[in-house]
Amino acid sequence: MAVTEPDKDGAAPARQKLIAGPGILLVWLYGVMVVGAMSRSAVQISSDFDKAPLAYTLSAIAGLVYGFITYSLVRGGEKARRAALVCCAAELVGVLAVGTWTLVEPSAFPDATVWSDFGMGYLFIPVILPVTAIFWLNKARRATR
Repeated sequence: MAVTEPDKDGAAPARQKLIAGPGILLVWLYGVMVVGAMSRSAVQISSDFDKAPLAYTLSAIAGLVYGFITYSLVRGGEKARRAALVCCAAELVGVLAVGTWTLVEPSAFPDATVWSDFGMGYLFIPVILPVTAIFWLNKARRATR
């Protein structure tokens, strides 16, 4: 459940915390995914970009999305919650689209992306994580009503 922090004077809550309870696990998992996706794409782009530019660019985009979601969760507040929710939905659409694309047309991806085969190379975390985050972010919204 989301928690609110009191402002400086201990008066009304200033900003809704999104990293209470299971939110801490989400931040940790998204942080791991940021490091994994960004380091993977950085190495691949710098050494073999001509081999699979689409796959490596998609991995970099995934890393940026993970980074923004991580930042939004840590920042907290209603605007950040909504921004994270939109990004999680976009992430889920991306994972499903790229996952399906890699199964239907494997030749389009000479090398894997973070989202290939629905994130199989990352233990399917890329497809499970946005669903879990969307659930958590919706629960956090209901908790502040």
